[in-house]
Amino acid sequence: MLINQERCTRCAQCISFCPVGAIVGDKATKQIVVDQERCVECNVCYRSGVCPEDAFVLPTLTWPRSVRGVFSDPVQVHKETRIPGRGTEEMKTNDVTGRFKRGQVGIAIELGRPGTSTSFRDVQKVAEVCARHGVTFEPQNPVTFLMVDRARGLLNPEVLDERVLSAIIEFEVDQAKVPALLRDLRAVSQEIQTVFSLNACQLVEPDGSVPMLKMLRAEGFQPSPNGKNNVGLGKPAYPFFGEEA
Repeated sequence: MLINQERCTRCAQCISFCPVGAIVGDKATKQIVVDQERCVECNVCYRSGVCPEDAFVLPTLTWPRSVRGVFSDPVQVHKETRIPGRGTEEMKTNDVTGRFKRGQVGIAIELGRPGTSTSFRDVQKVAEVCARHGVTFEPQNPVTFLMVDRARGLLNPEVLDERVLSAIIEFEVDQAKVPALLRDLRAVSQEIQTVFSLNACQLVEPDGSVPMLKMLRAEGFQPSPNGKNNVGLGKPAYPFFGEEA
């Protein structure tokens, strides 16, 4: 994002609208400017209409800075996935897609939210940890599209210093590998310059239990009571329990 200094009146009303604090007052020039390193191109300041002089200018983003916009602005569409946003449908349509099956745990790690942002260098650090546990990265996830080596969790080096409002790493992993993975995720959380939330999903067992919950608690993670449940109303239903189910 840029500010047209000829239109800007220095009223500073826009400063509080930036979710990452990229709009600042330059004491030397006495101008309101956008810190280009910190700006994630989310366009909140532009769309908010806060500027009475319409001084914000949408720049034409080129690679690799263009990744900032598609990951940070929810109305922009990823050209690879053809959908807006940072992730996929995850388990929301699992009753039809059958993406997550018994014995598997689906995990999404969202870095940078809320209002903290993240660099892709930190995203890669976490992805490398996950890759060491033999996870299968979701092929339709935007972060996966940036990987040049999925077996090692390595991203395109051209994007490592780009910042985005948030990015989600999605993958499936064998249930037996979850405890060790959780321990390594806790360790890497102390090595990155941002925060992340951990999301996990699993099929409910026939007796109504969810083994993943016990694993999370055993490793010191307290699952949030509010979550998402797929109740199996989608059609055509995936045959989890045989063709007649």
